Formats: sequence, structure tokens, C-alpha cells
Amino acid sequence: MIDKYQVGEGMLTEEQEIYRENILDHYKHPHNFGAIKECTAHHRELNPLCGDELEVFLVIREGVVYDVMFTGKGCAISQASMSMLTDKIKQMSIFDVKKMTKDDAIEMLGIPVGVARMKCALLGLKTVQKCLEEVK
Repeated sequence: MIDKYQVGEGMLTEEQEIYRENILDHYKHPHNFGAIKECTAHHRELNPLCGDELEVFLVIREGVVYDVMFTGKGCAISQASMSMLTDKIKQMSIFDVKKMTKDDAIEMLGIPVGVARMKCALLGLKTVQKCLEEVK
């Protein structure tokens, strides 16, 4: 069971409430979930503090993320963040994906993320960027 009160920190504005519902939807129905057998690169990361894990599969063509999928398990924040990130990086140049920052990932979520949940929110970005290190 998902505890919707664990998504976001403190009182949320009406707009942030909408983002929280979006996060829960991505968690329940993740986009681009699954594996790609013929991928260019893949990488797995684990958050040892909470046990969240993600594995990312990328298909790179001419320096662009042509396709991306992921598998994994964990909290609503880590899984939703990864789902949103896969939507965002499709058709982006690997140069631009490598330049993404923690601020980009937090902005994508649209809610305040406390210190305790920061590693969860950033696990997807870390996994994708580590995966890109494998791309020549």
C-alpha cells in the first residue's frame, strides 16, 4: 500500500498536490518499464540506505537517446522519478543528459524533497548518468 503522505515534505500547495498525484500515478503505472535486450548500455544502481534499486537500459543512436527502459523496485519517489526521467530523456542528446543536475531532477518531481528522500529522488539520474559512462 502506498502512503501518499510520504510523497512530499510538509504542507503542499495546490499545484504541488497535483504533482504528488502525478508521482503516485507514475509509481503505480511507470512509463518505459521493462528491459531492452539489444541495448547499447545498461547499468544497475542500489540505494543501500533504503534498498531501492534501478536498472536502466539505453539504446543510443548517433549520440541521441533513441530508447530507454528501466526495471527496479523501491519507494514511490525513486520509481516515479525514474519513470519521469525516461520520458524526459528520450530523443535528448547524450551530451545534454550528462549535463542534467540534481536541480533538474527535483524540478521534474515538482514537490519539495527533504534530505531523507533526496537519494531516492536522484537514484534515477545517477543510474542514467553512470550508464552513459559506458557509451563510447
